[in-house]
Amino acid sequence: MDDNFAKAYLKDDLQWVRQSLISTLDGLSEYDVRRTLTGTGTNLLGLVKHLTLSESVYLGDVFGRPFPEPHPRFDEPGFRNRDWMWAREHETRAEIIGAYQRVWLHSDATIQALPIDAGARVPWWPQPDVTLFNVMIHVLTETNRHAGHADILREQLIDAAGTASANDGNWREHRARVEQAAVRASR
Repeated sequence: MDDNFAKAYLKDDLQWVRQSLISTLDGLSEYDVRRTLTGTGTNLLGLVKHLTLSESVYLGDVFGRPFPEPHPRFDEPGFRNRDWMWAREHETRAEIIGAYQRVWLHSDATIQALPIDAGARVPWWPQPDVTLFNVMIHVLTETNRHAGHADILREQLIDAAGTASANDGNWREHRARVEQAAVRASR
């Protein structure tokens, strides 16, 4: 496989999932994009902030191309990821999304500038010697994972508001079948 093709393919997939994640915020209130929806405090804007930090570190700092805006480092003493996974009241949705989009540009410039086999080191990983390919896969996987979380959070919010297409008859019937199977299997 051609290295440039692989790099372009991964970058295109990453851009698609970035946009998908941001679209989960569309049409939701300021409260809903910030509110905690899980026992660990997971929320939509927090996922965006987390991915902003991840990309700035992995596709910036790791390759000696630091993102120019201040951000914590994973290996800093006292760093706790959960401190970066929520939006404080003074942070606006536009600011958080804007920072994520600026990180995209920086990450994309790193991807463009380096060969796919460019080496780097991620000291907190079990196998710390990596290539751009490894890191692109990691960032794509992490972004997909959190976009999936965001889809589920959005579905919870919309279902709670009673406006989801999941409330139509076909989905109600499907959910009833799934529930019946679960009940029967648990006996």
